[in-house]
Amino acid sequence: MAVDPVSTAASNPWANAAATTKDADKAGLNYDSFLRLLIAQMKNQDPTDPMDASEQMSQLASFSQVEQTIQTNSHLRSMLQAEALTRAGDLVGKYVQSADDKVMGKIKEVEVYSDGVIAITDKNEKVLLQAGVVISDTEITAKTPAKDTTAGDAAGGSTEDSSGGTNT
Repeated sequence: MAVDPVSTAASNPWANAAATTKDADKAGLNYDSFLRLLIAQMKNQDPTDPMDASEQMSQLASFSQVEQTIQTNSHLRSMLQAEALTRAGDLVGKYVQSADDKVMGKIKEVEVYSDGVIAITDKNEKVLLQAGVVISDTEITAKTPAKDTTAGDAAGGSTEDSSGGTNT
């Protein structure tokens, strides 16, 4: 009996937050099919050469192991969903800065989707949580670009700093 491969791609910790239970549904159909097949096999067996009882038990035990594995995966998926929701909820009240440094602010809410989490700031700006995003307990301030004072000083002129004041 062939078993479908299980996807192990987990680059995003919230990737399976809203995953479905299609595998469990497939297993239920396969279990019914297995029982029908077993009953048909028993009904149509050769009376002079009946099926070995140990072979029947071996087949049933193998299928029971597959069913238990699928149920374990279903429970694990539920636990991962709960953890993803808890982790997302823990972000509320923290500060976020997007990977491109364009959006920053205090997180007022989070939205959990099947493929990720979006943090919404107090200014209603959205930040997809991905590599490069900064989360902090303290307020994140905008980075000011480094000043090039050599050109102004060499020419004897003045430069303006980020606060609107002038340096000479």
